[in-house]
Formats: sequence, C-alpha cells, structure tokens
Amino acid sequence: MNTYHINKGIGRKVEFKGLKAQYLFIFSGGLLGLLICVMIMYMAGVNAYLCLILGGVSCGLLIWQTFALNEKYGEHGLMKLGARKKHPKYIISRKNIYRYLKTNRKRANK
Repeated sequence: MNTYHINKGIGRKVEFKGLKAQYLFIFSGGLLGLLICVMIMYMAGVNAYLCLILGGVSCGLLIWQTFALNEKYGEHGLMKLGARKKHPKYIISRKNIYRYLKTNRKRANK
C-alpha cells in the first residue's frame, strides 16, 4: 500500500502532488461532493453502472480542470483573479468639471 506524506516546512504552503494552496481544497472538496452525489444517485435507484460511469467521468474532469487551473494561475492566481473581478471598471464622480479645472488659490499664493 502506498503512503503519501504531506510535508509543510516552516513558512511554506501546503503542497500535495503538485497542487498548491487553494487548489488542494478545491480538489478535495470537489471529490467529496462528487462522492456524495454518486451515493445519492445510487440510493435513488439509478443504475449502478451509470452511477459509476458518471462518477468516473466527473472525477476525471475535476482532476484535469484542477491541475489545469493550478498550472495556469499558480499559487495565488485565483485569489488575484477574484480580487480583479471585484474592482470597479470605472469610477463615477458627480463633482462639477469646473472644480477639477480651477487651481487651488491657497497653494498658488505660497
């Protein structure tokens, strides 16, 4: 039986088989969610072979997509992508244009 060690050094992020940080949580949470879905489908009376095929294809897709995201965005890439989506595209200012064009007289007199 194979044993896998997760070694986290001081000040380093958790890494397992190349998956880093948040991708490891996405991977494990996705696999757990797919396992629960397959069990619910089986208990609902869906054909066992159909459950296994759907579960296997879904797990393969999850594994492939998680490793692709890990390679594309890197360790902190998904957090940066999420932060970029929260920034406004433009800032609306309701001030009169004249206020931007006039100079501050107090600074000009100094």
